[in-house]
Amino acid sequence: MAALTCTTAGPALAAPAHSSQSTEAAARSAAAKTVLPHRLRAFYWARTQYGKPYIWGGTGPRGYDCSGLVMMAYRHAGISLPRTTYGMLASWHLVRVSHPLKGDLAFYGSGHVELYARGHLTFGAHSSGSRIGWMQWGPWWHPTAWYRVR
Repeated sequence: MAALTCTTAGPALAAPAHSSQSTEAAARSAAAKTVLPHRLRAFYWARTQYGKPYIWGGTGPRGYDCSGLVMMAYRHAGISLPRTTYGMLASWHLVRVSHPLKGDLAFYGSGHVELYARGHLTFGAHSSGSRIGWMQWGPWWHPTAWYRVR
């Protein structure tokens, strides 16, 4: 029985051609995370929770309530917010603004919070029996205050 030997060591030991591309893609992704404001990183993470159920007191991953979703979204963006809407409103992290940007907080009174999207749209966990998603407000149900998280 003859022994098998490998006589070429060149290409077999070289790194795969795609590894430099994947390294570059990872570097671009890391750079994009450092460039995006916290509010956008929080907003984009929250959108990945679309369709999950509203669960009172929920902080994920199976479901969330309004403040649980906002708290976890900002935690994923590197900011630790209090657990409840009342705690958030008392937090030094919040600065009231008159012109919200995507990812800013839209408070409906002191008991409900969502993430501002654009126009008359917010994104969040609305109420028991609903799913996390988009909310269009109108004259009877609308944000009463906007806050930016610093």
